[in-house]
Amino acid sequence: MRAVQIDRFGTPDVLGIVEAPEPEPGPGEVLVRTVATSINPVDDKTREGAIGEGTPPLPLTLGWDLAGIVVDGGDSGLRAGESVIAMSHQLGSGRGTWADLVVLPAHAVATAPRSISLVEAAALPLPGLTALQTLNWLNVRAGERLLITGAAGAVGGLALQIAHARGAKVDALVSRDPHLTFARDHGAGLVTTDPRALADRAYDAVFDTFGAFVTDAVADGGRYASIATQAGPVPDLSSRGVRTTVNQVREDGEGLSELAELVDSGSLRVRVHSSLFGLQEIRAAHERFLRGGLEGKVTVAF
Repeated sequence: MRAVQIDRFGTPDVLGIVEAPEPEPGPGEVLVRTVATSINPVDDKTREGAIGEGTPPLPLTLGWDLAGIVVDGGDSGLRAGESVIAMSHQLGSGRGTWADLVVLPAHAVATAPRSISLVEAAALPLPGLTALQTLNWLNVRAGERLLITGAAGAVGGLALQIAHARGAKVDALVSRDPHLTFARDHGAGLVTTDPRALADRAYDAVFDTFGAFVTDAVADGGRYASIATQAGPVPDLSSRGVRTTVNQVREDGEGLSELAELVDSGSLRVRVHSSLFGLQEIRAAHERFLRGGLEGKVTVAF
């Protein structure tokens, strides 16, 4: 089978399509034939060697996101031929999804949304779970005030839609003027590019996607979650009774099922960039990702 691997770090030129042994599922595992995947920032950082000691040994197969068809569901209850989505914690397990066939633990797999294509669904798992799990840690409830920084990004844009569907009152800090319309159209009240426009201690919870550290905005006794691991820990706000965390995504089939239901109900829209790449164009797909200015995620079809 084909797999996208690296045997050294560097530019997209180090990405190679190799012949790899077909994996065999064990107890509690599911064998999936990949239809599509997508590129995440962590894939880019892994390829260039920016992860450091947290990188699995080389050579390694890259990829976190997966949309595909069950080949062998084992005892999972998933049937052969069923469309599924999954996220593999590639750094933790060394199990990349950029391969024709992928074995995953059953708890990491869920039935795919029925209202979108598998290519579109491949853009959902990593950013969707990051958004969902962080919102769950923040325990954002209907009527509460939530601030999302980077609310037009891959994670922030999904978090905005999920929080809006839950009845939260969401405000948004975005990085560029073109993002203002997206945030407003997807449920945000106040939308700004200027952190100085945010009221002090006005939010029950803050979801910080890029290390903005707008800690003055969270109310005393509130919650502040960052996913910007590269920016370091959130400043200690315990003197104000504020709980803080830097949240890291985990494999979560139940969460994926919840996301799929939100997609099928029309509450959550997945954004895919208009350019579609095939597996043989994996280097070009990475180069397009690096140029930025994307309207959605870069997907790769097998």
